[in-house]
Amino acid sequence: MSQFYKMKIAGLERDLEMFSVSDKLDIAAFIIFGDVELTIAGVAELLKRVPEFDVIITPEAKSIPIAYEASRQSGKPYVVLRKGVKVYMRNPLGVAVNSITTQHEQHLYLGETEVNKIKGKRVLIVDDVISTGESLEAVRRLVREAGGVEAASAAFLAEGDAADRKDIIFLEKLPLFFK
Repeated sequence: MSQFYKMKIAGLERDLEMFSVSDKLDIAAFIIFGDVELTIAGVAELLKRVPEFDVIITPEAKSIPIAYEASRQSGKPYVVLRKGVKVYMRNPLGVAVNSITTQHEQHLYLGETEVNKIKGKRVLIVDDVISTGESLEAVRRLVREAGGVEAASAAFLAEGDAADRKDIIFLEKLPLFFK
């Protein structure tokens, strides 16, 4: 039987399904895919809180709807960090990352075309959830390597200790559930 954690995000109530990460930890899974109402409302709230920026960047894949909607509402372009090198990516830059929701090391890549879009620009980093900050640090490294300047890092939710961080902008706190 599934358990849920109820929370309000951007004025909208959602039930987040609980999942075990380990024998000591459960998380409430925030999946934005398909929730157009929350994507639109949440992005509108985030954009009120962030400083000026020129381009949006996000890691593949769950936060792509957030980057798209932030681009649509702001009129600024967005770039997706890919989890694998594609044939159409010239001279890719890449970094390794470990995240709380993945069981193994991942990589994020930017192709030359995307590097040129962020070089010398103020970059807004967006994600769905920031927890350990490992993915965020990987994105920040790629932004710097590509010659971009971080304008801000923003997410819908800050999970666990991330809610105490001063270097991120977020809408709501999401607790971790220790067993």
